[in-house]
Amino acid sequence: MNNMFNLFNNRVLYTVVMFILGLIAFFTRELVTFVMLGFMMILLTNIYDKLDEISRKLGKY
Repeated sequence: MNNMFNLFNNRVLYTVVMFILGLIAFFTRELVTFVMLGFMMILLTNIYDKLDEISRKLGKY
């Protein structure tokens, strides 16, 4: 399970995914969708980080 946590918590992976989505958005002319997906990805990452921090403080993790 720790390997999966490291995989999904890897900033490099997020950068690669955003680059691929950016290329797809550029060629399909969906740049607004790309920007909105970027905002959603940032928000979800922040929510996950906060929930993880709370979980660690409570000693449940």
